[in-house]
Amino acid sequence: MTSDPGGEASATVIDPRIAVRPTTLADGRELIYFDDAGTRLPAERAIDARELAPRPPTAEMRQDPLTGEWVSIAAARQHRVVLPPAELDPLSPQSPGNPSEIPSRYDVAVFENRSPSFGPELGAAGDADPKGALGELRRVGLERRRPSVGRCEVVCFSPEHEGSFGTQTVTRARTVIEAWAQRTAALSALPGVQQVFPFENRGREIGVTLGHPHGQIYSYPYVTPRTERLLASIDSYGPSLFADLLERERGGPRLVLEGEHWSAFVPFAARWPIEVHLLPHRHVPDLAGTSLAERDELAVLYRRLLRGVDALYDTPTPYIAAWHQAPVHTRRDEVRLMLQLTSPRRGHDKLKYLAGSEAAMGAWIGDVPPETQAEALRAAIGRASE
Repeated sequence: MTSDPGGEASATVIDPRIAVRPTTLADGRELIYFDDAGTRLPAERAIDARELAPRPPTAEMRQDPLTGEWVSIAAARQHRVVLPPAELDPLSPQSPGNPSEIPSRYDVAVFENRSPSFGPELGAAGDADPKGALGELRRVGLERRRPSVGRCEVVCFSPEHEGSFGTQTVTRARTVIEAWAQRTAALSALPGVQQVFPFENRGREIGVTLGHPHGQIYSYPYVTPRTERLLASIDSYGPSLFADLLERERGGPRLVLEGEHWSAFVPFAARWPIEVHLLPHRHVPDLAGTSLAERDELAVLYRRLLRGVDALYDTPTPYIAAWHQAPVHTRRDEVRLMLQLTSPRRGHDKLKYLAGSEAAMGAWIGDVPPETQAEALRAAIGRASE
């Protein structure tokens, strides 16, 4: 699913080098294997023979009338596995002693979350007016409730127990990007989905409960608050906001990495001690809209960026890597795909904690001048590339 100039969806480009093998788990959840180009894995995959309890019911979301924002009350998430030993890693391939979520050895695997924040129920099939549904969601009222429809998926980058996106090979990174692109297209086509969000949380300091190299994809039944703020900025500035921003940063002191198709920079008003934005040079609404050449370069540049972030200090840096994508049904010709990588690490042994002004009022105070951090990141990327 990509966007043409009029903002309508069209077919996404599929990389024929990466085999896609869909199957189902014992409780009916979808599992999809993405095989590396040149993989040595067999085409046949084991069947999930576990006896699993029924999936939890779809959560309820409630509207905060003071902000208009929706909050999903997903109590089933209380039962998530927290920091299990390696031999019980639920994202490793199944073994006689480990009845994990993935039956076979894999390169990259994507499956529906067992205890999702949204779903497994979807919106009404054949909804002819998704934009009208958005308007209804934006209306503010008292004690408004709705089912938390949508889908949440887990993306396993590797069968290994430890690591992150940046520790993968370029070939494996390319497979993960292909999975993101294809799943963005598939999830955007589901009824009731208004926005698709791939992301990776890395590090216990962020709150990660599994050390296994993985990320997630959330499919929301509304446009997220952060994107609503972005839409308001575009309304104020004009539809060329992303193009003008990228042109300014590509020629400035905050640029940290540049390729033929992508550029990364520390933003002018960075909130976090480490914050980097990565944008495609042409307008693309989401990962599904990228070309094969753009995905190939992204596998190299994004990996270099993450390894550079880790080279800032002598221990791995915690971060949130957030792929901001255009809403599924609106403003796709104005909102450009953007990675926002943020970390609370403000020193070798120091973290930034959100205090009263930031946590309560959303009034941020930056700890490191963006230009200073950009210079440090450029040097770190250079060291990591040697």
